[in-house]
Amino acid sequence: MSKGQGMGIDGDQCAQGGEGQAWLWNRPVGECRATLILAHGAGAPMDSEFMQQMAERLAARGVAVLRFEFDYMAARRLDGKKRPPNPQAKLLEQWRAVHDRVRQQVAGPLAIGGKSMGGRMASLLADEQGADALVCLGYPFHAIGKPDKPRVAHLAELRTPALIVQGERDPMGDRPKVAGYTLSQTIQVHWLTAADHDLKPLKSSGRTHAQHLEAAADAVAAFLTR
Repeated sequence: MSKGQGMGIDGDQCAQGGEGQAWLWNRPVGECRATLILAHGAGAPMDSEFMQQMAERLAARGVAVLRFEFDYMAARRLDGKKRPPNPQAKLLEQWRAVHDRVRQQVAGPLAIGGKSMGGRMASLLADEQGADALVCLGYPFHAIGKPDKPRVAHLAELRTPALIVQGERDPMGDRPKVAGYTLSQTIQVHWLTAADHDLKPLKSSGRTHAQHLEAAADAVAAFLTR
């Protein structure tokens, strides 16, 4: 794997990405069995609590995680002003550049994916880029309140092995709604009981968010290192 592996995850290791932007690495202390490039969702940065906890949990399970920020989010970090996501073409362009750069730095399996929007963008180019695997955490099967406009056409033909970790009551794709979609046989969907888009369960379920994050990390690590 890349130089610096085994440095530990007691503090995120920073590396320069494209155009002077910083990347965040979480690396396993021991053997690295796979690498995952994990992109953030539309409204939260690469170091949000969700992204941080998932990266730490995966690194503890032998998966190195690289996080980066899309340009609109990196700009918000500089001046604090909220911006909408960049146009899809721009997001995909940046995803390609990050994947190509990381591919040059690591050996072994390299997966791409992300939280919500980040995962959706990864799914759009997984086949094109020849990614070894795809991981989506809370896939936005449709916009909130717009189940009649699904974002699934490309998922029916996906060739890349994929894992979608989804909450059963996700307002962007709950279990009954997703059951009606035609998905490629390469896609596995791992359902979390009574969980929402951030994988948080109802209190009445008897589950905690931490337990769901642990379950998600277990599923992702098993999928990537099988």
